Amino acid sequence: MPHTLDAATVRTWCGTALRRLGRAREEIDSINVYPVADGDTGTNLYLTVDSAARALDAAWDAAGDPGRLPLPDAVRALAHGALIGARGNSGTILAQLLRGMSEELAERGDAEGLRRALRRAAAAAYQAVAHPVEGTMLTVAAAAADAADRALAAAPRDVPAHGVAPEVVAGGPLGAVAAAAHRGARDALAATPGQLGVLERAGVVDAGGRGLVVVLAALTEAISGHAPDPGPAPVAFAAAASAGAAFTAAATACAEVTGSAEAVRDRAAPDASAQEDDGPAFEVIYLLEAPEDAVGVLRARLDALGDSLVVVGGDGLWNVHVHVDDAGAAIEAGVEAGRPYRIRVTHFGDAARHRPQDSGGAADRARAVVAVVEGDGLAALYAEAGALPVPHRDGRAPGSADIADAVRGAGAREVVLLPCDDASRDAAAAAAEQVRADGVRVALIPTRSAVQGIAALAVHQPGRRFDEDVVAMTAAAGATRFAELAVAEHESWTMAGVCQAGDTLGMIDGDVAVIGGNLVETGSIVLDRMLAAGGEMVTLVLGSGAPDDLADRLRAHVQSGHLAVDTVVHPGGQHTCPLLIGVE
Repeated sequence: MPHTLDAATVRTWCGTALRRLGRAREEIDSINVYPVADGDTGTNLYLTVDSAARALDAAWDAAGDPGRLPLPDAVRALAHGALIGARGNSGTILAQLLRGMSEELAERGDAEGLRRALRRAAAAAYQAVAHPVEGTMLTVAAAAADAADRALAAAPRDVPAHGVAPEVVAGGPLGAVAAAAHRGARDALAATPGQLGVLERAGVVDAGGRGLVVVLAALTEAISGHAPDPGPAPVAFAAAASAGAAFTAAATACAEVTGSAEAVRDRAAPDASAQEDDGPAFEVIYLLEAPEDAVGVLRARLDALGDSLVVVGGDGLWNVHVHVDDAGAAIEAGVEAGRPYRIRVTHFGDAARHRPQDSGGAADRARAVVAVVEGDGLAALYAEAGALPVPHRDGRAPGSADIADAVRGAGAREVVLLPCDDASRDAAAAAAEQVRADGVRVALIPTRSAVQGIAALAVHQPGRRFDEDVVAMTAAAGATRFAELAVAEHESWTMAGVCQAGDTLGMIDGDVAVIGGNLVETGSIVLDRMLAAGGEMVTLVLGSGAPDDLADRLRAHVQSGHLAVDTVVHPGGQHTCPLLIGVE
């Protein structure tokens, strides 16, 4: 058995954790009562580790011959997979724990490296949670790190064979650290009911902490080849350890990186019971591409909107988790920080948490959709779909005052705002802030093209809850890839090479991807590239300068090479480009 970690051991750990979580998933779901009793913690942890395993397998396969994958690449792939696939509060925290571990294990995979990894993981998890609460997964992670510290300090160079657990003997100092971390986590888990009133009343331990114990058991087994002692049954633990002692141990465990034990104690919520009885109606999760300075602003805004805020990640990619009543506002905060995607919104389903439904008839215009559009054809199309278009005038996009006036003119208490191009997004966001001051609820959907706005309108249902409508429209827009054709006005450098004046440019998702000689040739190449990733429907929006036969020729091209794909054509009348393309 290895006395230092390598990529193969990390892969075994991940696979073992996935199998163990699969077996424990229903049990963990059944004891999920905090922060929301929605019975999905085991499932969320399983899905998070499944994403990590798939990323690690992909890195392993890409390395070629077995054993050639370096340890740093393996742990980074593991952490990245967990980050992009994290589900729920517990899965998001687990992703941060794995990221913290990866940062240390990339440097060294021996016993000292594992000790440092567990310490860094616990500290990173505390830092990621806006308001840490003891008696949770955080406490368990901190206790595991504390036990690893003690184990390495006490471990002899050669672990004796008598009176020591077999997983420690087989793993040497590395196994001793892993086994001690598992035992420390297991013992801390048993004490969680004494630290969190909702757990004590339900007679269960923390579900997220229980999942972390499973992951640490898998680590011990991967290193030693022996399954560790699982300890007492996880349900209905007696609060054998005092809450004060357990809290002190957890705080001290984090002090090495985050500061003093008193500082950590100050960050933890003193009385979690106040958060248990009522709370926001929605869980919002999304991946976010954004610089670190923007994430600080995002944290503050989301913290004001709701609770259970966890933001994990780094190096420009983040996973954001929050519980809110206004899902649209949470998504919009991500839009202002950077580029949110893979947006998931879950309604907790507890009627006591639902906010009252809007009442009133059509005279109140309870909800409206306002869209910034260019071209008479697009304006008519949006109006037919039930939106209020704010058109470009004299080749100029509307400013924030124009958009705000249109939103106010809609006379609705709730407004969905579609900017429909990158140039109008800032003006639309400013307009939304102006109108919110009037008491109107406004959700801005980050549509970057008119074709994304068309997709959003196709699923708009004014009769359902506002947040649910916003989420459905956001998902439809996000699932629509967009492109446009334009004619180069002068020679310039592009991502596809150097273009000359008069060349036709094919821009996919905002970047120049194709330089062609004419609209049909370039449009055909763009469509093939977009449909290579899959698609069921193509939308073509013709500009004012488009040739009469352009739509027919591109439709024929799609039918000849992509038999199962439908093509829809709309006269847009936009002056800035002869063709917009959407693929759903």
